[in-house]
Amino acid sequence: MKPRYLSLKERTAFRRLEDVVGCKWSAAVVAAIARGVTRPGQLERFIPGISTKVLNERLRKLLDYGLITRTEKPGRIPEVHYHLTSTGQKLSAILDQLRELDEEHARQMQEGRLGPDRPAQPGG
Repeated sequence: MKPRYLSLKERTAFRRLEDVVGCKWSAAVVAAIARGVTRPGQLERFIPGISTKVLNERLRKLLDYGLITRTEKPGRIPEVHYHLTSTGQKLSAILDQLRELDEEHARQMQEGRLGPDRPAQPGG
């Protein structure tokens, strides 16, 4: 028999996950880093509309959650790079699947194959 509610453990996990990736900017930052954009200035230019403040906040949150790592190359001007951890790579793959699902769904809506009076057809 299926439980009739989400357990406290499940609700806590969902809230924690939502806190990290529920922000529209977090998904964009993860996707950009997955594509090889690793420096803060590059990330800011790669993600239209994100402010420096929000980018730094998201980077801190992703670091704290263990989805990215930060490396600093010493020099006259230190060079900072961010990379996905193995968990971050898994999240990136899931985000890609969600993006593909959204694109497929939008295409079906546009073609009139889905709508309030048309249920999804099996297999496509």
